[in-house]
Amino acid sequence: MINSEVRVRFAPSPTGALHIGGGHTALFNWLWARHNHGKFILRIEDTDLERSTKEYEQTIMSGMEWLGLDWDEGVGAGGDYGPYRQSERLEIYRDYAEKLLASGQAYRDGEAIIFKVLPGQDISFKDIVYGQIDVMSDGLREKDSDKLKDIVIINSDGMPTYNYAVVIDDHLMKITHVIRGEDHISNTPKQILIYRALGWEVPEFAHLPMILGKDRKKLSKRHGATSVYEYRDMGYMPDSMFNFLALLGWSAGDDKEIFTRPEAAELFELSRVTRKAAVFDMDKLNYINQEHLKALDPAVRLSMIKPFWIEAGLPVEEVEKERGENYLAQALTLMAGRGKTAKEMSEFADYFVSFEPVKKRWNAEGLDKEKLKPFFEKLFALPTWKHEELEQAARDFVSSIEGAKMKDYAMPLRFALTGMKVSPGIFEVAELMGREECKKRLSFYGLIA
Repeated sequence: MINSEVRVRFAPSPTGALHIGGGHTALFNWLWARHNHGKFILRIEDTDLERSTKEYEQTIMSGMEWLGLDWDEGVGAGGDYGPYRQSERLEIYRDYAEKLLASGQAYRDGEAIIFKVLPGQDISFKDIVYGQIDVMSDGLREKDSDKLKDIVIINSDGMPTYNYAVVIDDHLMKITHVIRGEDHISNTPKQILIYRALGWEVPEFAHLPMILGKDRKKLSKRHGATSVYEYRDMGYMPDSMFNFLALLGWSAGDDKEIFTRPEAAELFELSRVTRKAAVFDMDKLNYINQEHLKALDPAVRLSMIKPFWIEAGLPVEEVEKERGENYLAQALTLMAGRGKTAKEMSEFADYFVSFEPVKKRWNAEGLDKEKLKPFFEKLFALPTWKHEELEQAARDFVSSIEGAKMKDYAMPLRFALTGMKVSPGIFEVAELMGREECKKRLSFYGLIA
């Protein structure tokens, strides 16, 4: 190894938002750094001047921050090995290109500089994930030709190529492990040639499996959102997204699927990354998100769901003022994990905030109201409004009527209070809403006098 401290990097091009594949690569680099108490570096590869923008750069960094992938060095953090944007390192690339020219290992072709590929060189390498990969320089040929394909290192516009700049940067930034997508395996032999030509030690390589949709095709928009931020806007939690992405191509062992960032960092080993393509399974993401939502502190959960209620135009502040801040937190705890995302949970629990969504969903059409009135009168005659007493009174009433079933009475109560066919225990919902709110809703539907 180049040095005893593990140093890894995530090096995105700022030509778009942080996509799932990029987030996955960044996360595995972060895990390896944290597992080894090493350094995680953020480098921006912005030599594509036409497509690179500062806005995309900021979006990528915001996506990483949302996922909780803090970096120790790099853009925005500084460090001893900067600058950390390739566009600010052009002199460095030219200097090393001149050295390769001077040693006869590269030549000029107009304004471009080309690295010579010589025959008979063994450029095999051992990948931590994929194992031994045997390659000879003789295999690097022009398409449909016997001629060896030399490697452009500086384009005619003066900008460095990917395979060249990445070698210079990784060496000078003392990167010990290059962890990236398996689509880069074919680039590795070319980079090894440049490392050797400059007399530098080659870092360790670990290529990560591809991420596929459930149809086993390369992940794209047809499989759903591809940007990390889109999942934030859909109500997924950063902890859940981190947990889910960590499981794409890696296992924590013992069938453990739900874990925190510190737990993942402690357990993470590159040797346990699988070669098999990982499947982006929305059902798995929904399950993981639901489990993380359930485990949240009630106040934290409320803070995540409030924005969706406010966006839907519900009077959150007014309700908190009238009922106290704890009321809505209790309501979400009562939901007991219903809703796979914060957005979905906000929709499932909207009736705790306002009666208006209930009115839109249910109109009491076809109900035998005269049959139901005695039932509700009995409930409202109770001296206390506790779910145990409410349920017992309901059972006593139903058992006193031949052929009656609990659902014939509980279901209209559920619809009148929530507007939904499914909810938490309806007597628990009634207790939390309070006697007066329940009376208001049942009166609206003509179910009590």
